[in-house]
Amino acid sequence: MADYAAPRYDNGMRRSIKTLRRPDEPATTDEIEAAARQFVRKVSGYRVPSRRNEEAFEGAIADIARASQRLLESIESR
Repeated sequence: MADYAAPRYDNGMRRSIKTLRRPDEPATTDEIEAAARQFVRKVSGYRVPSRRNEEAFEGAIADIARASQRLLESIESR
């Protein structure tokens, strides 16, 4: 995988969720879950949810991880 500078967004955020589709090996369950967790953190604005919001936070992570797994399994490589 080539190293490159991540693009900067208007609000100063850097894109840091790594690409999981690789030609040489499939993404692991841990990698998919970590990417889903990072996405939910970014969208929600919380690194760690309150106890009150933990169930919603973890549910969103699980939903996104399942959708990501389905996507990776269904797209074709070149």
